Amino acid sequence: MEHLLDVHDLKTYFYIDSKVAPAVDGVSFSVGKGRTLGLVGESGCGKSVTALSILRLVPSPPGKIVGGEIMFEERDLLKLSEAQMRSIRGNNIAMVFQEPMTSFNPVFTIGYQISEAIRLHRHASRAEARSTSIELLRKVKIPSPEQRYREYPHQLSGGMKQRAMIAMAISCNPKLLIADEPTTALDVTIQAQILELLMELREEFQMSTLLITHDLGVIAETSDDVAVMYAGQLVEYAMTRALFSNPTHPYTVGLFGSLPKLGDKSGHLRAIEGFVPDPANLPVGCRFHPRCNLMEEKCRKESMELREIDPNHFVRCWKV
Repeated sequence: MEHLLDVHDLKTYFYIDSKVAPAVDGVSFSVGKGRTLGLVGESGCGKSVTALSILRLVPSPPGKIVGGEIMFEERDLLKLSEAQMRSIRGNNIAMVFQEPMTSFNPVFTIGYQISEAIRLHRHASRAEARSTSIELLRKVKIPSPEQRYREYPHQLSGGMKQRAMIAMAISCNPKLLIADEPTTALDVTIQAQILELLMELREEFQMSTLLITHDLGVIAETSDDVAVMYAGQLVEYAMTRALFSNPTHPYTVGLFGSLPKLGDKSGHLRAIEGFVPDPANLPVGCRFHPRCNLMEEKCRKESMELREIDPNHFVRCWKV
């Protein structure tokens, strides 16, 4: 399988007062051409920081990418100048941000903001950018796109704003689309429509996709591969079908156990006890051991790397 993106041993730390918080700590994964990788985990595990690191948008200070490689089409993005990165952002790598309500500038129309990206990267005329923007709004199934083009963000619903954000993201036909929880704050019906739209656009534009979510149901529907993240590290990494048929790391097993079961009338959901640890005060050894029911003494003292337990199925655990 040919890879479009290879992230190797990525480390992004935040320096706050006298403490260091390794929000992303030695993360490695690949996104194949035309494939979707789902990055899943609880809030606070480092998913969004990973995405921002790929685009080199980590706020500095306090954040800093301190190590690793981000190979995109055989170029290390961490070694490019800021001017080179500006030519890649939005053009070759685009991102749909988590919160559609705050993703647009409220003082400019939707059409102006989509056209701006087209004029910047494609060097199109104002008229060409306008017609392309309207066509993009039509492609993401926004009704009356000519009217919406002239409207301001506050005049659109949350679902329409998210569609408009997707239109902006695909405006330059990017090779990689990063979607950071694209269905957050949307109702269930709109969520399904947005996910279906993303899948359709992936096929039409032959894009690779990095989909960040905490919803295993979304992963099952959309992703070819899946990486499970916990406390800044990947704890399990496999093809989606393999992981769903054989979840192995205790944290992954806990995520599956917390899902509602069809036919279960008890009304009770199993929860993973405890909380994601403070990034500035991580436990020694396995970072999941304070919440793990399989924990043994070795887990308290020694950490381990991802190891392959089946072809292309990697797990970070002493017990498997």
